[in-house]
Amino acid sequence: MAQEKQGLMETRSIDMIPDHERHGKPFSQFTLWFGANMQITAIVDGALAVIFGADALWACIGLFVGNIFGGAVMALHSAQGPRLGLPQMISSRAQFGVYGAILPLILAVVMYLGFATTGAVLSGQAINGIIGVETPAVGIAIFGGLTALLALLGYKYIHALGRIATVTGIIGFVYLTAVAFAKFPVSSLFGVKPFELTTFLLAISLSAGWQLTFGPYVADYSRYLPRSTSQATTFWNTFLGTVIGTQWAMTFGVIISAASKAGFGGSFLKNQVGYLGELAGAGMVAVLIYVVIVIGKLTVNTLNAYGSFMSMLTITTALNGKSTTSATQRSLFILGMITASVLIAIFASKDFINLFKNFVLFLLMVFTPWSAVNLIDFYWISKENIDVPALYDPNGRYGKWNVTALVSYGLGVLVQVPFMVSAMYTGPFAKMMGGTDISWIVGLLVTAAIYYPWAMQRKVAPQEMIYPAEYLQGGTQNISK
Repeated sequence: MAQEKQGLMETRSIDMIPDHERHGKPFSQFTLWFGANMQITAIVDGALAVIFGADALWACIGLFVGNIFGGAVMALHSAQGPRLGLPQMISSRAQFGVYGAILPLILAVVMYLGFATTGAVLSGQAINGIIGVETPAVGIAIFGGLTALLALLGYKYIHALGRIATVTGIIGFVYLTAVAFAKFPVSSLFGVKPFELTTFLLAISLSAGWQLTFGPYVADYSRYLPRSTSQATTFWNTFLGTVIGTQWAMTFGVIISAASKAGFGGSFLKNQVGYLGELAGAGMVAVLIYVVIVIGKLTVNTLNAYGSFMSMLTITTALNGKSTTSATQRSLFILGMITASVLIAIFASKDFINLFKNFVLFLLMVFTPWSAVNLIDFYWISKENIDVPALYDPNGRYGKWNVTALVSYGLGVLVQVPFMVSAMYTGPFAKMMGGTDISWIVGLLVTAAIYYPWAMQRKVAPQEMIYPAEYLQGGTQNISK
């Protein structure tokens, strides 16, 4: 069936995308995730590795290791999109149950709100630099309005923004990287300190955590791809886009942070956005860099707003039994999320660096076990087959609560506590290892070790995909894997 003409605003939400509405190419995943990661918060995340003690060389290597590992996990989630045609967290009901999936969903909403808030703070500074205004609330409010517009328009326009962000990000970062190499003695910044396991593992955790936090919504942006799209192609486009974009931005953060620490070129810590504007140069060049910052942050903030409304709808529809929602409800969820992030950004604490570091590490702690459960079930237990109607029925195949997944997830979080290092608490095993945080690695292994054998004993997956009746009536054949 030919693809139906779509209006300006996306109408789909948590329901399955039928074949006749599928469109796009796998390369769209590369441009979206490259553009979403070539942005200032990734620079800050990379800079944190140096700020908290790592040598620039080992910081870059650690960040690369974390990006490879986290990017692979994130891309495996992305590869589910064309197969299922569903938002990521709706499919999570197959593991946790229709009501049980609410727990990780609540944490996902908190995550989106946190990243949206930090994005609004930094982008507000850039917008103020463009329009010449000093009041923080002005730039934050403008950025919130732009985010709302694009999130309301939906999937197609988000991918268009990703393509724009890729082009502007490459231009902006090539220029900034060249300026950094011309202005700072970059080679002398590397190899200054000896290898330290604690800071090396922190660098790995920062970048792995960055990638893993995309897991709860990455398939939202591949679900419109044709069902015939190769999983390998989806995986590699997502993986290369997110790893290359993130590593470039984080490495740049390492360089300018190390330069600041060595006494070159002012302090990146005091004003991240202003520092980049000064590095770029005066006048219109600085304004153009601010534009690049805004476009990059707008891309990822729109992902956060779009993903948050998907998560909130997944929560509410689990309770009311619906499988879709109205355009009005969709809009209210998006506007509510963005309004909350704007208000928090306006009144947020100025201790941005420490708060952001601990926020990322907390998210790593709670989403690593979720990723383990989701991926093990989808690829190894369910064999990529889902009973889609049962995802919306608490009395169906997946039930209200899946004790196996919930207990495995809970233990995967709790077992990390003795190994964690944070501003408020350092676990006893972490102290024994000199403050080295390996909590997320422990959480991943323990969750997998508990969940896989237990889930295999109570396997409930169908032998082939089961589609909704209306999906089949739309012209799609019930094709098994």
